Amino acid sequence: MRSYLKYTLLALTLLSVLSCGSGASRKALLPSVSGRAGEVVVVIEKSDWESSLGNAIRELLACDCPWLTPREPLYSLANVTPGGFGDMFKVHRNIVICQIDPQAQRTGVEIHSDVWASPQIVVKVSAYTAEEACAFIDANRDRITNAIEQAERDRVVNNCIIYEEKDIAAKVETVFGGSPHFPVGYRLRKMTRDFAWIAYEKQYSNQTILMYKYPAKDDRSDFTEENIIAHRDSVMKKNVPGMFEGTYMTTSQYVAPDVKYMKYKGRSFAQTRGYWEVYNDYMGGPFVSHSFYSRDGKDIIVTEAFVYAPKYDKRQLLRQVESILYSFEWTKEETKE
Repeated sequence: MRSYLKYTLLALTLLSVLSCGSGASRKALLPSVSGRAGEVVVVIEKSDWESSLGNAIRELLACDCPWLTPREPLYSLANVTPGGFGDMFKVHRNIVICQIDPQAQRTGVEIHSDVWASPQIVVKVSAYTAEEACAFIDANRDRITNAIEQAERDRVVNNCIIYEEKDIAAKVETVFGGSPHFPVGYRLRKMTRDFAWIAYEKQYSNQTILMYKYPAKDDRSDFTEENIIAHRDSVMKKNVPGMFEGTYMTTSQYVAPDVKYMKYKGRSFAQTRGYWEVYNDYMGGPFVSHSFYSRDGKDIIVTEAFVYAPKYDKRQLLRQVESILYSFEWTKEETKE
């Protein structure tokens, strides 16, 4: 009895610390997340997983990842029943919980960070019926996928900062006034007054970031698809040769590139997705780029990520190298005395 009271008081004390402590101190007490990058644990009753609700989740999270050939799912899903959702699964990096309860006090979609582990994202869908849960998922499609994608991206960026090849950023900053954080393994292959080529090269895969700049017109045409691709092709032809004479990287014309205008941590940019190929050769793959004004507004700066991995799935390779683009930071300006 005395032992029981001892452990009960210890548990209550720990709960009090977690409840009253700051977010940072609570996070420090959490275990690190488990699971592989790109995985999502879906906590749902088996009957719901095999019905329209399960189909809605799969259509949202296991649909084809855009711009990849051959096809790969956006995320790899693992189904766990509520009864089987024990400690092993609670520390997973990405969790979606579907709670169907006619007596539920709250319904809707809630998104939480670092519930059982860190850095973790937990999406909870609460509804009176499975049909209502489907409606909630449909109404929150972008919110759910963006939250999971952002969590995956932040993990990569955090690792880039912890395990950074700082000498690369220092050299890149001298040309562009800022730089992404490049993790261990990346090497600076080429640097000119307006171009940089940084790559992580293995025997059968290549993750590359290219950076370049060109004068801005400072009008509406700066970030049109035509202007972005025209400058891209000009830069690639000059700086990225193929394996054989007369070959060079260019933008594939089989599928039109897609341009979206985005804002991330106060920085606005045009995101371009498309396929690259090598002129007069058979190499190719997906690319994504961010185009934005230089600090003084005189130039357009482009950071571009692409992968070449003919023997491997490309989803995680592209997600990793694309995340590096989001780590871009301007060089900190020195304060004058």
